[in-house]
Amino acid sequence: MTLANPSALSRAIVGGGCFWCSESVFRAVRGVHAVVNGYAGGARPNPSYEQVCTGATGHAEVIAIDFDPTQISYERILDIFFATHDPTSLNRQGNDIGTQYRSVIFYENDAQKSIAATKIAELKANGVNVVTELSPAPTFYRAEEYHQNFYEKNPEQGYCTFAIPPKLAKLKQYFSEETI
Repeated sequence: MTLANPSALSRAIVGGGCFWCSESVFRAVRGVHAVVNGYAGGARPNPSYEQVCTGATGHAEVIAIDFDPTQISYERILDIFFATHDPTSLNRQGNDIGTQYRSVIFYENDAQKSIAATKIAELKANGVNVVTELSPAPTFYRAEEYHQNFYEKNPEQGYCTFAIPPKLAKLKQYFSEETI
């Protein structure tokens, strides 16, 4: 999909465990124009997947979501984010364990920070023990090319067949109006 004015897009950077899962969810959301898998939040410049997997770099697996705010709001992006991963598990999502799988929101500006902080406070007020980190957006490092569109390219891969369909089912169940 091409925009007449690509600068009209906004960006959200979130991490909810394995980026293959998060990428698959947001690629199915109306108003999202691009999803890029990558790494952010650590100290090592230009980390590799292997380095991030050790947990020693401090980076999380994240996705950068470029979206059209006239079609979907940042708040709705966060609603989908919180509904399709476990924001109560510290440094883990299912069998994926380590700081690289932490739940994190990297905000791009004060408006995003405020919206995310409000969303976290609402969840906590409703009894959800949210451990999602909220931090300013650091440098985003694009993951290796073989990680991009991973589920689409590898639908029969074991991890994908186990972990991704339940997340897509939740998306369709709770956000049917936002799905493509």
